[in-house]
Amino acid sequence: MFALEIARGLATTLREMVSKPVTIQYPEEKRPVRTRFKGRHTLKRYDNGLEKCIGCSLCAAACPADAIFVEAADNTDDERYSPGERYARVYEINFMRCIFCGYCEDACPTEAIVLGDNYELSFTDRRSAIYGKELLLEPVAEGGKPTPQKVEPGAFIRSVPVMKDATD
Repeated sequence: MFALEIARGLATTLREMVSKPVTIQYPEEKRPVRTRFKGRHTLKRYDNGLEKCIGCSLCAAACPADAIFVEAADNTDDERYSPGERYARVYEINFMRCIFCGYCEDACPTEAIVLGDNYELSFTDRRSAIYGKELLLEPVAEGGKPTPQKVEPGAFIRSVPVMKDATD
């Protein structure tokens, strides 16, 4: 019985010795991630270029690690960053504290913060682990205008645009 277990162990070892190794050349090839993977955060924009974040700080309140800091400011018609009354003037995430739980994503009423599929996070010091709004905000889509935008008075009266033919 003891010899049978040794033979099974050696058979496994020999089988693995002749099998093809699974190696990914990391910097050139990137391993695909699962659909439910929670990676680096991204602040989303609307198609017209306005930011989805309205500075409500619900993501910071939901964060169990206290990794998110949001400071809101008021929008004006001359300087409009988001459709609502307010916008996030300062938005910072400390990735040394973040546990990538996704509670911030669940708490956001405008779906502004999204945990993406980027897993390449490396820091050389503590200051570089704090990502500000300029690093988190996605680029302006084609056809959109960068923020701040000058708009006509009364153009935006809601924080969340009216949905057309909502299916959710």
